[in-house]
Parts: sequence; structure tokens; C-alpha cells
Amino acid sequence: MSFSAVPDLILEPMIRNALMEDLGSYGDVTTRAVIPADTTYDAALNAREDAVVSGMQVARIAFQLVDPALQIITHVNDGEPCKKGDRLMTIRGKASAILSGERVALNYAGRLTGIATKTAGFVAETKGTDTRVTCTRKTTPNMRLVEKLAVLHGGGFNHRYSLSDAILIKDNHIAAAGGVRQVLEATKATASHMMAVEIEVDRLDQLAEVLEVGGASVVLLDNMDNDTLREAVAMVDGQMQTEASGNVTLERVASIAATGVDYISSGALTHSARTVDLGLDF
Repeated sequence: MSFSAVPDLILEPMIRNALMEDLGSYGDVTTRAVIPADTTYDAALNAREDAVVSGMQVARIAFQLVDPALQIITHVNDGEPCKKGDRLMTIRGKASAILSGERVALNYAGRLTGIATKTAGFVAETKGTDTRVTCTRKTTPNMRLVEKLAVLHGGGFNHRYSLSDAILIKDNHIAAAGGVRQVLEATKATASHMMAVEIEVDRLDQLAEVLEVGGASVVLLDNMDNDTLREAVAMVDGQMQTEASGNVTLERVASIAATGVDYISSGALTHSARTVDLGLDF
């Protein structure tokens, strides 16, 4: 699948900050000490295991921020699978610039490829159903945008990006406001017609009250077993979209999808993904 990339301009501040953190106040002193300034090289960013690739756009930006003159060829695009040993990217130009950008580029690419690969594993378990796999806001601080992009690269979908994107009424909101009816009535009285509303329930009696009061377009079915999820989907009967969340593991995804829910959300896609082993070889 091909993806329209987020404009480089949006990603650059985050990547620039990461480079500044790594370069410190005086730059790459090792490279300056041992590499002649006019030394040029071809470097290859290689996969050391099978994966679904993400972070190639970010890696390219990292190298180009260090030296815009570097020539970069991407061989495997974000969202595409790769095999162990595949060359993902070639970076050609000053060796000092390549070495100075190497760690930041690899940190991003390995992390994001891990998220895309984990997501692809979850998505594969929903094959043959209409259920979509989606992420959450359980992301690394200051990396949410690229981590959510990695979920897309793995075939998943994105939940809200921030607290301001949509109204998501959770159990603590319900407890603080006094109940399901109270939060829904308050939302109907104050929310813009352009603002989507989702409400979390963990019991079927709460779901019945949601259906009675109205005012939400999505219901989050939290920590329900599969039999309860199936019953909840039958109760909703297409009146709202349904999202299963809580205790979602790779081993359980297929059985959750079989209950008929529209979405399965999992924070593990981003907070528990393993970094994929990528290497930069001269």
C-alpha cells in the first residue's frame, strides 16, 4: 500500500530536536577528530530481520537536516514489507554527515518499524472480517505523530490524536459527573455538531442506558469477554459503532473480531512494540 507522506515541514522540528539532543553543544567530536572533512562514502541502511517498514521518511529528514547535500535513495517505502538483509535506503555523500545523523535515523526507523510490524500482526488476525485495528493515545511523549503514522504503515487505523480531537467519555468522567445519563445529557447540551462523541462502558446495563439516552456515535466496550462483546454488538444492532478495548492480545484478536465489533483498539501497538534491528553499513 502506498501512503501520502506527511509534509516534511511538520516532522522537521521533532527530528531537529532529536539531532540537537544527540549532537550536544559541540557536535560529533569523534567524527571531526578521525574523519577527514572531504571523505565521502556510500552507506546502506539494512534490515537485519523481516519486518514491515516505517520511518524511512523520518530517517531521510534526519540525514538531510545534518547535510542537505546528501543524496538519499529509498529502496523500501514506508508501509512495505522487507526481508532480513534487504537494503532499505542508500545514503551517499560526506561520511561525517552520515555518521552524525546515523543514530537518530536508526532510533526512529527501528522504533517505527517495530510498531508497523506489530500492527501488521494484529491486522492479519482480523482477515475475513470488517473489524479494524486502531491505536490509542498511549504513545511516547513528543513522538505521537510518527508512532501513529507507523500504525497506518502496518495496516491499522488511528484513534484520536489528542484530547481536542473528539469527545471520549471514560469511566472517570462518568464517575465524576454522576452517571451515564448525566454525561450524555451534558454532551448533547454543549458539544459542537462537528465533534464526534464516544462513551466507554464496561457493563451491559450501562450500554442499555447509552442506547436509551442517545447522544453518542461510538461506544467503547471496555474489558468485556467475548460472549459479552457478542451480546453488546447484538444490543447495539447497528445504531452505533462499536469498539472493543482492554486485555487485547495478539492471541485474542481473531476471537474479538469474530464478535462483530467495528474496531479493536490496543495501546500495545505503540507502548509495547519491540524495536526492529536495523543497521547502517559503510
